[in-house]
Amino acid sequence: MTRTKKPPSLKDVSKLIGVSTATISNAFNRPDQLSKSLRERILLECQRIGYSGPSMIARSLRSGQSDVIAVMLSDSLTYSFSDPMATDFMAGITEVLAKANKQLLLLSSTVMSDAQVRAESLPDGFIFYGAPEGQSFNRVTRSGKPCIVVDFDAPDVSSVNIDNFSACKELAEHAIHGERDIPAIMGMRLIADNQVRPIEDKDLDHDKQEISWQRLFGYVAGAKSRGAEIPADNIIHMPVNVLEQAIDGARILLARTQRPNVILCMSDIIAIGACKVADELGLRVPEDLRITGFDDIAEAKRNQPALTTISQQGYEKGQLAATMLLENDTRQVMMEAKLVVRDSA
Repeated sequence: MTRTKKPPSLKDVSKLIGVSTATISNAFNRPDQLSKSLRERILLECQRIGYSGPSMIARSLRSGQSDVIAVMLSDSLTYSFSDPMATDFMAGITEVLAKANKQLLLLSSTVMSDAQVRAESLPDGFIFYGAPEGQSFNRVTRSGKPCIVVDFDAPDVSSVNIDNFSACKELAEHAIHGERDIPAIMGMRLIADNQVRPIEDKDLDHDKQEISWQRLFGYVAGAKSRGAEIPADNIIHMPVNVLEQAIDGARILLARTQRPNVILCMSDIIAIGACKVADELGLRVPEDLRITGFDDIAEAKRNQPALTTISQQGYEKGQLAATMLLENDTRQVMMEAKLVVRDSA
């Protein structure tokens, strides 16, 4: 049986090159500590020997720090990379981490494996984006590592949120003109169902704290303040925030005899889908149908018509979360969500 050749250790390389282990480590991790010529010589020798650098895990164990910050996503990595709001948020985080010479590790709380548990042992701190699934949050908090939560609350943990209820109430009050309007809501993750469909009356009999329900309650409150009602069958549930499901949901609403003339959407992606269906049916926005979004992603401004929406400042939210984590800021911060009035409502 052929044995796999063991890679050289830091001590092996130190003897072969004739410099200290600290000098080799600096060549990989702290180039400012060496002259350019010395660093280049060490890296060339390491490449020749087949040494790729000091083990990050070993260095972490020695120093007690890895200089790695993890972002724990509530969704899969694949879905999160398709979500413009998530990418804006992560871009804000990476800007702060780069300036602090920290590395970023992306994890998903939907993954439940030994490899996931091992990966969680490396970072110095965690940013949880969205309410996590599984046991990842409990494991991290038990470890005593600093963490901050975003878009949900946890007892005794620093947080960054926006007031989704108030923002949606303000948006509904802007879009709904009076009691003669027929408003509808297009939401996501309202119920445990993988089908795009209207919810039922029984689904409304809850005091739910999830973001999607706080937005729904805000829309309903805003409609009520304008004298309008939103029955359960005018509230569309979508499992995920993707354009295809938004189009399906809008077609359900706009095929009705008593067609809504206001659609309040829980994301800009959903609103863009509703605009596409309105165009298919020859409906003018906003003359025949007012449509609002939420998030203020880049596509919201480019859409035809440009979307009236709520800006939740995803990039700035990421910057703030990363800064608070690095500075051990223990506050619970409520960021401003801004009504952005454009052409769709």
